[in-house]
Amino acid sequence: MKVCYLDAFSGISGDMTVAALVDAGADVAAILDGLSSLNTGAELSFEPVRRKGIAALKFQVCGGEQRAHRHLPQIVKMIEASNLPDIAKQNAVAVFTRLGEAESKTHGVPIEKVHFHEVGAVDSICDIVGACHALALLGVERIVCSPLNTGSGSVNTEHGLLPVPAPATSRLLAGAPVYSRGPALELTTPTGAALVATLAQEFGSLPAMTL
Repeated sequence: MKVCYLDAFSGISGDMTVAALVDAGADVAAILDGLSSLNTGAELSFEPVRRKGIAALKFQVCGGEQRAHRHLPQIVKMIEASNLPDIAKQNAVAVFTRLGEAESKTHGVPIEKVHFHEVGAVDSICDIVGACHALALLGVERIVCSPLNTGSGSVNTEHGLLPVPAPATSRLLAGAPVYSRGPALELTTPTGAALVATLAQEFGSLPAMTL
């Protein structure tokens, strides 16, 4: 069984998850081809970077239609019309549905009427779909996530200044082990929280495995 362990010691976000999975061996060309089939018009790239002397990879989404107010059915149609593998489509739709449920409860509106603000933008769509596609390409059968560092402080959103973790993020992480350590920043984003809340089978320390 192929296991993916997400070590979220500094939180988790969608773009960092995509880049980490590509760095772990997911095929770049296949990722870019799958995301291009969403027809967002965005330019996608992976850039080698160094952080504190450590080599890493950065996933960037530039341009495209950054209309911030999409509904769940619109996003689902984009995903279903793509050339992604079925398992990637199913997981991506499941992640957005989980996110929609959290937003629905937070704002007190039916899930079909939820406006996806920041997470409805092209970059967030590519982050979630890209992560699901990368996991499918790697043949991951089980995902285990460490306790999540949420960060602290506040974050500016379409709904004004909110505490970290933001309300929807808190709902997504209900039942998961969380803590706050380090700088007063949003370390676990809504997209990152939605990915682990939907796809991780277990939370805890590193399971026994052959790396």
